[in-house]
Amino acid sequence: MNTSCPQQDYFPTTHWSVVINAGNSQSPRAESALDQLCRCYWYPLYAYGRYRGTAHADAQDLVQSFFISQFLKPNFLQGLDSKNGPFRAYLLACFKHHLLNEWTRARRQKRGGGADHLPIDWVDADKKFQSQLMAAATPEQAYDQAWAVTLLERVLAQLGQEMQAKGKRELFEELKPVLAGDRDDFSYRDAAKRLKQSEEALRQRAKRMRERLQELIRHEILKTCDPAQVEEEIRYLSAFSD
Repeated sequence: MNTSCPQQDYFPTTHWSVVINAGNSQSPRAESALDQLCRCYWYPLYAYGRYRGTAHADAQDLVQSFFISQFLKPNFLQGLDSKNGPFRAYLLACFKHHLLNEWTRARRQKRGGGADHLPIDWVDADKKFQSQLMAAATPEQAYDQAWAVTLLERVLAQLGQEMQAKGKRELFEELKPVLAGDRDDFSYRDAAKRLKQSEEALRQRAKRMRERLQELIRHEILKTCDPAQVEEEIRYLSAFSD
């Protein structure tokens, strides 16, 4: 299983479709859907565990064991209803229960002994946690902030691919710092000079790219959220990206 975040959709997506497919073991898309959810949520779960005071290596083990012993079981997600709330809230509740079970029983093996492992790229996980999430007020906030960071990274990468396909990768790289929101230290004038175009034209291109980014964010949120909850989720995401 490749656990880096997906850069593009594996199949046409409607609301809640990824969770629906992941919860149906008979679906030909079940494995791809589970894979996609694992790739997108391992870091938020890791961040939650780290903020609770768990050491880096132990947090890795807890996420690995959660995915292997529970999340990847057939029909673990069967019957989930999007009207009960966003998928990220359900997943965190399940992970909390898993932590309670792990912390209340004596370890029967040394860490990692005899256990299966998912090929998650842990190299930068702790560095990201230290730089991005140490200021979070609670473990739950660290989890939600990590979810927001992961989602924004994913949609920015997708937008970058779209721009590259149009031969506009240089434009994307210049404007990337301001696509998620304006920055006081960004100079449109300097960027326009580097790109050899007018400042006004560059601002218009940035506006269109932000609009496309918002479309991609909405599309991504709809994969694990009921349509009625999308606006609330977008507002919640914005609180972490301002």
